[in-house]
Amino acid sequence: MIRMLSVALCAFGLLAAAPAPDWRALNPENLLVIDATKGRIIVEMAPDMAPQSVARVKLLAREGVYDGLQFHRVIEGFVNQTGNPNNHDGGVSSHPDLPLEATFKLKMAGYRAVAAPSDGTVGFLGAVPIATVSGQEALKSKDGAIRAWGAYCPGVAGMGRQAAENTGNSEIFFMRGSSRRLDRDYTVWGRIVVGFDANSVIAVGEPPTKPDSMLKVRVAADIPAGERPRLSILRDDSPAFRTLVRQTRIAKGADFSICDLEVPVRVEP
Repeated sequence: MIRMLSVALCAFGLLAAAPAPDWRALNPENLLVIDATKGRIIVEMAPDMAPQSVARVKLLAREGVYDGLQFHRVIEGFVNQTGNPNNHDGGVSSHPDLPLEATFKLKMAGYRAVAAPSDGTVGFLGAVPIATVSGQEALKSKDGAIRAWGAYCPGVAGMGRQAAENTGNSEIFFMRGSSRRLDRDYTVWGRIVVGFDANSVIAVGEPPTKPDSMLKVRVAADIPAGERPRLSILRDDSPAFRTLVRQTRIAKGADFSICDLEVPVRVEP
């Protein structure tokens, strides 16, 4: 539904006509560019949510560890799993395991909830959908921050682990569908901003008969300026974004979910 709404809004010139101040340039230091067998996937990483996990993903990309690794566990409507150096569950890098970063402290200043029912709020941190504690709990905050966590919606990037919580290492996965049962159980470190279509057609299987691979994985800041993707994301305080939210809520009614929204991103010349 969200893609249909985005197309409709663009057709009416709303997003296309949004002025430059309505858009925020994405920081190339926090963009992961994955050239996969099915196409390019670009992820906006979220160091404010999961600083250690983002640092690890960048490190492994820069070491070339991710280059050539297979999507070795792919479940339709659920996840595309990769990042294991042995192309099997349980494979790890040479670096130590990471702590679970499933929740984080969100500064309330500048946060704009998309919806705020009595039991909590939902909104975005950059491109990543998030959920927080209730407004009542937020009033008790002494440091201007509230507890928040990533929402496992389509395109969200998570950190894999073993059964024990603090065993994240190199394994990463990308959501093919929504699975909110993963919230507060697995670290969210980003969300796909370009390449949803490529992510959706990765070969399925455990393992797939003919697995797709991440051919080359780079931090955008490391790509020569002339080749580097330049992207902007619609600001969540812009009139165009507020209209997108309103139209989605109207379309979904009581079934409205943060997973129905995808913050528009555009490629800059």
